[in-house]
Amino acid sequence: MIVVVGSLAWREAPVAAPAGRAPEIAIAAAARGAQAEVVGRVGDDGTGDALVIALARAGVGHAAVLRDPVHGTPVLTPPPADDPDPFADDTARPVASPGGPRLEAADVSLGLTYLTTFAVLVVADDVPVAAMRACVEGAQFAGAHLVLLVPPGRLQPVTLPADATVLAAPDVADEGAFAALVGAYAAAVDAGEAPVAAFRTATAAVGWEAARAEDAAPA
Repeated sequence: MIVVVGSLAWREAPVAAPAGRAPEIAIAAAARGAQAEVVGRVGDDGTGDALVIALARAGVGHAAVLRDPVHGTPVLTPPPADDPDPFADDTARPVASPGGPRLEAADVSLGLTYLTTFAVLVVADDVPVAAMRACVEGAQFAGAHLVLLVPPGRLQPVTLPADATVLAAPDVADEGAFAALVGAYAAAVDAGEAPVAAFRTATAAVGWEAARAEDAAPA
């Protein structure tokens, strides 16, 4: 099983669907036949309902998705018609609900108690540092391979196991290509491939360009 930890949001258009790095990675992994679950928070609202239903339809479990009674589920909106860059990926924009649910360390610890058997734990680059520490502890307890995504040019913010994978996440719109790469990588590791071989499998599977692969290669 693959567990992906990160922020969850909803995209309204052009096609309504879960948005954000974490759900996109989980969906990509599930598309490759892996069992995937997400750990995150959504509002206790109709948008949150739609989000978890869409995850289920994509083959992604939501047993560890917590419902927030105070903060609404973040919603991404398409760029305005007069946007100077109409082809930009709206997932790279700030969510429309800045006061949305925030993932805390306690949320991660609680969520992972529902998912005790997993082989890979992916931590998205929007996870707060305090929650990252809980992810590291959870991966070590489960004996899972840890995959940490960090923004380019930044050092890893927590102490990691020696065998952990660190990938530089792009800070520009890539139409989900990086999420597809990470999902394929996690699926290959979950299937028993060694990290280096799994990364080769993933880059070949998603057509990730050589230059990008060098930038994002496991540390």
